[in-house]
Amino acid sequence: MKTVVDIRNLEVTFATDGGDIPAVDDVSLTVGSGEVVAIVGESGSGKSVTAKSIIGLLPETAVTRGVILLNGRDVVGLTGEKLRATRGLDAAMVFQEPSTSLNPVYTVGWQLAEGLRAHGKYSRRQARAKAIEYLGKVGIPEPEKRIDHYPHQFSGGQKQRVVIAMALALDPELIIADEPTTALDVTVQAEILDLLRRCRDEFGTAIILITHNMGVVADLADRVVVMYEGKVVEQATATKLFGSPQHPYTQKLLAAVPRIDTTRERTPVAEAPPVVRATDLVIEYPGRFGRGGFRAVDRVSFTIAPGEVLGLVGESGSGKTTIGRAIGGLTKISGGSLQVLGHEMLTVRERGFKPVREQIGFVFQDPASSFNPLLTIAQCVAEPLIVHGRAGDATAARPRVDELLEAVQLPRAFGDRYPHELSGGQRQRASLARALALEPTLLIADEPTSALDVSVQARVLELFAELQNQFGFAALFISHDLAVVDTVSDRIAVLYRGELVEEGPPAQVLGAPEHPYTQRLLASLPVPDPAEQAVRREELRALTTRGEE
Repeated sequence: MKTVVDIRNLEVTFATDGGDIPAVDDVSLTVGSGEVVAIVGESGSGKSVTAKSIIGLLPETAVTRGVILLNGRDVVGLTGEKLRATRGLDAAMVFQEPSTSLNPVYTVGWQLAEGLRAHGKYSRRQARAKAIEYLGKVGIPEPEKRIDHYPHQFSGGQKQRVVIAMALALDPELIIADEPTTALDVTVQAEILDLLRRCRDEFGTAIILITHNMGVVADLADRVVVMYEGKVVEQATATKLFGSPQHPYTQKLLAAVPRIDTTRERTPVAEAPPVVRATDLVIEYPGRFGRGGFRAVDRVSFTIAPGEVLGLVGESGSGKTTIGRAIGGLTKISGGSLQVLGHEMLTVRERGFKPVREQIGFVFQDPASSFNPLLTIAQCVAEPLIVHGRAGDATAARPRVDELLEAVQLPRAFGDRYPHELSGGQRQRASLARALALEPTLLIADEPTSALDVSVQARVLELFAELQNQFGFAALFISHDLAVVDTVSDRIAVLYRGELVEEGPPAQVLGAPEHPYTQRLLASLPVPDPAEQAVRREELRALTTRGEE
């Protein structure tokens, strides 16, 4: 097997006003052709910095030492034209968020062709033909039509396919995939992993996979490199690492992976009038320019009892977030009935609902975008108390804020920091504190852990369960990850294209799913065991084939 990448004693430091900060410390690894090497570790471990150093994508403040041989050529220190020549031809990168890789004002075909013409002698016609060919290879339907569409006309999974097509078009020997499935639903994630597997098998492409999802690693990787605080702490084949992890950090990483457990004890929920009752709920978005509207939620019925956690699962576009927003009074309902804390949302007026809203807490997917960056954490957490007249200002609210920070296991001193000074997990804890500020009867948590590392996710889920037990609030927990929902929910409801297709206790929905979509959702969830994952992959293929028939 030919060695495509050979990294020896790599060190990367970032120059700051406070001195040099080491990001990568004495890292050595190799990747062969047709091999998938996963680099895993939590945020700040140095995995992305290591990968980006291969194609010179580090900022000017970075100082790189050591050797990086790409196809036998040392790329450390390359600049300008020589560095650009390696990008695309020797190595290409697929980023976590495809929307940031695609220019919204150009068609995907133009962007694909532009990359080809920048690196090779292609006429416009030849570049367009090759662009159509590669869109077809990555599974975009009707590529000869879709080539003239803009990025916003593609779904998240399709955009990621387009980015992979752009990476493949110049036949690079190495693809660096940096968290390529983190923002995707589990069903779409399974399709993208299959596509990367085909890149390896059909094109002989070497792949460096950067991820914190150990199920994805088990599904795709041949070898695994575990990084912690800039160092490599363990390297092994996937089978060996999952079967017998040696380093305590690797053991901790694997232990943190959420797993479906249908035998888990659930505390019975007391019989009482529901906090939320939906009956044949319909939510439609009006069409524009004379077009018909879009029905996002179609005749959905469910209840949430006091103190109960209802897990709402489904892929993007299934209507999960729309239902959450409707319960919070942020989206109008079109038909049926939705009663929230005794108020009918079909006829509710904003003035009448405002007192009810202080009984509802919200936890969002990305706390960084839901916090005002100009306010300290204490001021952000105090905001609901001030808005609803429970405190005159942030100073008066500070004792209550300190109590809340302690409840979510953050030191009081963190209240004086700004959002950007906290890690993702710490920000999500602060977001929980803000949601609990008014002691809500109902909490709406919309994908609260999907952007977090697996070890941080485990701690936030534990904290959520502890707080729910302590404060006794009812909750709607929205996610596309069945294992995460299983960890915290008393009941699970499955949405598919706006319709409720299955509902019941976790043991029933996850242990003996009846609807084909729930079965596919379960089979799409990767597990941290390469042998078991290979079996599940075949089950998913069989379910998908059956569904297409």
